[in-house]
Amino acid sequence: TKLNFSSTLEEERHVRANDRDYNERFSYADNRIKTAKYNVFTFLPINLFEQFQRFANAYFLVLLILQLIPEISSLSWFTTIVPLVLVLAITAVKDATDDYFRHKSDQQVNTRQSQVLIKGKLQNEKWMNVRVGDIIKLENNQFVAADLLLLSSSEPYGLCYIETAELDGETNLKVRQALTVTSDLGDDVAKLADFNGKEVICEPPNNKLDKFTGTLYWKDNKYPLDNEKMLLRGCVLRNTEWCFGLVIFAGLQTKLMQNCGRTTFKRTSIDKLMNTLVLWIFGFLICMGIILAIGNTIWEQKVGSNFWEYLQWKELTINAVFSGFLTFWSYVIILNTVVPISLYVSVEVLRLGHSYFINWDRRMYYSRKDTPAEARTTTLNEELGQVEFIFSDKTGTLTQNIMVFNKCSINGKTYGDVYDEFGHKVDITEKTPCVDFSFNPLMDRKFRFHDSSLVEAIKLEEPLVQEFFRLLALCHTVMPEERNEGELVYQAQSPDEGALVTAARNFGFVFRSRTPETITLYEMGQAVTYQLLAILDFNNVRKRMSVIVRNPKGQLKLYSKGADTILFDRLDPSNEELMFTTSEHLNEFAGEGLRTLALVYKDLDEDVFDEWMKKLLFASTTLENREEKLGALYEEIEQGMLLLGATAIEDKLQEGVPETIACLTLANIKIWVLTGDKLETAMNIGYSCNILRDDMNEVFIISGHTMLEVQQELRTAKERIVGPSKDKISRGLDMEKTELYSSDSVFEETIIAEYALIINGHSLAHALEADLEQILVDVACLCKTVICCRVTPLQKALVVELIKRHKRAVTLAIGDGANDVSMIKTAHIGVGISGQEGMQAVLASDYSFAQFRYLQRLLLVHGRWSYHRMCNFLCYFFYKNFAFTLVHFWYGFLCGFSAQTVYDQWFITLFNIVYTSLPVLAMGLFDQDVNEQYSLRYPNLYRPGQLNQLFNKRKFFTCTLQGVCTSFILFFISYGAFMTAVRDDGAHISDQQAFAVTIATSLVIVSSVQIGLDTNYWTAVNHFFIWGSLAVYFAILFAMHSDGIFTIFPNQFPFIGTARNSLNQKIVWLVILLTTVVCIMPMVAVRFIKADLYPTQTVRLLQQATRRQGPQEQNLRRVRRTSSRRSAYAFAHQQGYGELITSGKNMKVPTSSTSTYPLSSQHLITIFNHEYTIPKYLKLKLTWI
Repeated sequence: TKLNFSSTLEEERHVRANDRDYNERFSYADNRIKTAKYNVFTFLPINLFEQFQRFANAYFLVLLILQLIPEISSLSWFTTIVPLVLVLAITAVKDATDDYFRHKSDQQVNTRQSQVLIKGKLQNEKWMNVRVGDIIKLENNQFVAADLLLLSSSEPYGLCYIETAELDGETNLKVRQALTVTSDLGDDVAKLADFNGKEVICEPPNNKLDKFTGTLYWKDNKYPLDNEKMLLRGCVLRNTEWCFGLVIFAGLQTKLMQNCGRTTFKRTSIDKLMNTLVLWIFGFLICMGIILAIGNTIWEQKVGSNFWEYLQWKELTINAVFSGFLTFWSYVIILNTVVPISLYVSVEVLRLGHSYFINWDRRMYYSRKDTPAEARTTTLNEELGQVEFIFSDKTGTLTQNIMVFNKCSINGKTYGDVYDEFGHKVDITEKTPCVDFSFNPLMDRKFRFHDSSLVEAIKLEEPLVQEFFRLLALCHTVMPEERNEGELVYQAQSPDEGALVTAARNFGFVFRSRTPETITLYEMGQAVTYQLLAILDFNNVRKRMSVIVRNPKGQLKLYSKGADTILFDRLDPSNEELMFTTSEHLNEFAGEGLRTLALVYKDLDEDVFDEWMKKLLFASTTLENREEKLGALYEEIEQGMLLLGATAIEDKLQEGVPETIACLTLANIKIWVLTGDKLETAMNIGYSCNILRDDMNEVFIISGHTMLEVQQELRTAKERIVGPSKDKISRGLDMEKTELYSSDSVFEETIIAEYALIINGHSLAHALEADLEQILVDVACLCKTVICCRVTPLQKALVVELIKRHKRAVTLAIGDGANDVSMIKTAHIGVGISGQEGMQAVLASDYSFAQFRYLQRLLLVHGRWSYHRMCNFLCYFFYKNFAFTLVHFWYGFLCGFSAQTVYDQWFITLFNIVYTSLPVLAMGLFDQDVNEQYSLRYPNLYRPGQLNQLFNKRKFFTCTLQGVCTSFILFFISYGAFMTAVRDDGAHISDQQAFAVTIATSLVIVSSVQIGLDTNYWTAVNHFFIWGSLAVYFAILFAMHSDGIFTIFPNQFPFIGTARNSLNQKIVWLVILLTTVVCIMPMVAVRFIKADLYPTQTVRLLQQATRRQGPQEQNLRRVRRTSSRRSAYAFAHQQGYGELITSGKNMKVPTSSTSTYPLSSQHLITIFNHEYTIPKYLKLKLTWI
């Protein structure tokens, strides 16, 4: 029987290799990716169902049905069905286009080829046909098709190298290693095909990228599995000729896809407000219908009953109450334009246009990668003008993930700065001439250094300078690869190490090759081989790594690099003066945002070293407290060292990051950095970006390991900011935004004083608990800067969700890797950085571009303009629709509440979709209150969007009230004039059609004048649309009342010559003129007085700029740090690489059996299972002991 666990929660996974029948019992997901919503058959029903879930569409469908009932409809059905079909069609086309591109993207991924072992043979299969339990062969530079258990590889000991840029945005390589028992399978297809019936039991699908737990059952043995044996979908195989893997998770159950999070439909705050307003309008419409229905009932009883015997009505309709009931529905139909269906079409067109403006913006185009900005959604543009919180990843988003050797200090002298002939420091630019390294045939041509005095010191063979670069060339875990003669490529576990070894290479100390026992350098062209005796590996507690080597002269040397705060405590007392000098240089380097390391060395005595090695051997073979004993021995030998100097590496920021952050901060946008890096690295980048500054009042570091510790640290921070007696007041942060900080001195203080909060991942886990989340929000929002380090992808999303839940603010998340996808999907707006780090973030984002600096333009220009245009558009749209519709309401009181319309049906149909649609679209697409230069130079202009000042319930009430007043003036001025007016020949003018033409013409002209007043930025398009709409109105008006169209359609256009006969009368034009003046002049006066007495920020800016004769650019330049406060040290390195090197597991060249074998901190001799062999050097030592 087929087992089906798809309906129940999977608790653990059972997988058998090469056994599809067994694995299919569990209904595991296949490897097909599906992000599209529709297919050819389901598109129409599903799309229509989704569209009619929108209240307005359903409302107009009901209206259409009502209009088909002749007893209650005084309007033809086409007045509703034309705009409704137009709305549905435009939305359907947009949805179909979006889904087509999703299908295309899915197809591109699903049809990639992979080599799958089927029936004993390797066959090419599409990715979508791969199943759980299949064995797949991967080749160098191929993407991993699914989550695989690594079985074997071309490298020794089953090692393979992967790039995880798609997962975490990091381009440095990671190492994975197969189990010894499976690595023996090699690439023997017969053995791999025989690997069946072997079961893997592991955890169910989850989104934890750094964790995997499972067990392999084979040959009556159990083998533990962890994340180091897994190749995850999205990784790329590097520097490994081939490898084989067993599919554990496929398709949507892979960790990459699990991290993509649930795609939710994002709606802007204006969308949500519009839904509320439409309900209000609908309620207002019902109220008007009830008033008019009651009026009809009373009129029928008082007046209408006198005419019943003349009108020959049916008995059913003689009842006055029933007549009122029918009138209610008639007026609901007539007044339905107060809820305009064309509004939704117009909003979609505007958003589409704003999206194209972003796509076409050349200033957001990155020419180096040929990458334009892309608006991947059309529904969030105006939300870009309201952002208050930005959550940013670090690696690949703020930084380029490229380390550059920038400066150094050697024996108390700094190198790296450039001076002119007068001894003044010169700023280094791309045009600054580089040092000539042509003396070195093995140089890296991409390396740039500008201070020639360091090369001169090397050429003069200054011993300490040579020893400095010798240390950099020896003390590391880098693996060299020489593809062609002299063409060296370094595979570094961290970009820091790669930068340091590359610097040594260019200055003449070339790291050429290594074995487990030796390191070969080319020192100024001469090959020199050092014996590698021990690697004292790096870890987060030691914050340093050391190597012990024997040079060709037989001298023993210990070289060490690490955090200056650690190494300075272990220096020989004779180095005190040099230590102070170097410390000043380190302060200077750190003040420039550079990552610093101190370099020290020590000459070892042979006897002392032998004695130390005995102790190390004993500690390495002990079973209890091995790590502590090894650490104590490392501490023992790393004493009395001599200082060589320090290095300064630049973690290259993306271009313009500090300036962008400074500008966004001036716009009152809070920027939080959420990174997986450790605290020191995150702080260092914080200082580089000017998110952290030395002039801040205090930087709070939350690093507690328990909930009580975290709670106490947060409370202490809060008390330091607001004071213990004012703690209760700080809870008032959620007051109305417009009143925020206005009256409370505590919050005025927080604006003046600047604080920063830095919190670790393990502390954040406690802080996100329900008991502590409120105090976390309080403290974080009182701080200018927040940095969360060592956070998981899930924690990033939880932090964003926390702010969304507790603060009424628009959030934006920006990142570049799959670990940022959850955060991007959780935020109101998600932005993906498209670059070398991968495309997962881009695929999940709402907007994408290549550089962080484009965020400034996206928000302050496009976002601000979109918000300004949309708000002005909505205000005008509601105004003109109330002015247009409520004329019927006033007319109802004078026509016996008979549901007679003022306008003819064609005018009602065409008013919103022809006569007034294009001018308001032109304003919504092109209007600018200030140009882009002012928007960027004065970031505080962004503030009104954050406060939601341009369109809110109050603004809606104001513009609808103006519309009601306009409708009142339109109707009653015309009505009063026509009561006594006569034609030029003395005949009476007041027929109903002439009355309708006069009001309609007045309405079109008043609407055109009003939009002219509302337009800040006139273009040729605005002129064309406004004047063109007026021309089209008169052309259609005269055409519909012409003899010719009456001849063709006598039933539809019976009023011959009405327009001609009405508009050739002076009295009609005087009425139109009077109506226009009375409607417009009060609004002009109000705006003039308001601008003079209560000018907006924009008006004040323009007045100041006019007085200054041009905008004064605010100082957004990067501020250098000068004080001694720094993050001590930052080194993106991981523990364990020393073991790989000294064990020889990552070496392709076999080593000599007679060489001295080094010992690493992690080289543990396993006596029971013989996982490691004991090298000859240690055997000799054991014999000697």
